[in-house]
Amino acid sequence: MNLPLMPKATAVWLVDNTTLDFNQIAEFCGLHPLEVQGIADGDVATGIMGVSPVEKDLLTQENLDEAQADKNVPLKLCVGVSGYITSQKKQKKNYTPVARRQDKPDAIAWVTKNHADITDAQIAKLIGSTKSTIAAIRSKEHWNIQNIKPRDPVLLGLCTQTDLHAAIKRADEVKLREAEKIEKEQLKKEKEKAKKKAEKAAAKKEAAASKIEKQEAS
Repeated sequence: MNLPLMPKATAVWLVDNTTLDFNQIAEFCGLHPLEVQGIADGDVATGIMGVSPVEKDLLTQENLDEAQADKNVPLKLCVGVSGYITSQKKQKKNYTPVARRQDKPDAIAWVTKNHADITDAQIAKLIGSTKSTIAAIRSKEHWNIQNIKPRDPVLLGLCTQTDLHAAIKRADEVKLREAEKIEKEQLKKEKEKAKKKAEKAAAKKEAAASKIEKQEAS
């Protein structure tokens, strides 16, 4: 099986910059899913700078986008890749320093606790983690949950206050739209109920009037 020349550096980049799940990253980089999870939690590959497989022409952006949209789509090493550039570039703007990567679980716990309406996808983009890790922390099924302490991601330097507010605002807007939808459906049901009640009352009144007419006729 062909693998990237720097599998762990590639895995670090994929963990920090995509919403791929551990299995997808593990398969592409030739690692165990638990090892990828360790990278996401800051316990594995500490000190390794992430390397973008897209910039190194090892992976197409189209394949990456498709794999993020569908977890059943595997990452595929570009056909004909024979040479690899091993030099590392300066860290990207969205690269999380190793010292802070281990703080991600705490930041995720803080967001899920204080802003439960923010979706896993939003948190993944905001903090730079994976949906599976976020889901595990949200459901308290994370392997290291007993050591995770909720801490503000802004204070940890994992995102800006502006980005956090934007995520909260988007979540509030979604919640408001859902509430309005529920309210409209409830009003619709109440109108239908009132209409049926009125129809039943009218039918009852009509039946009573018909009975009186028959009595008078007899």
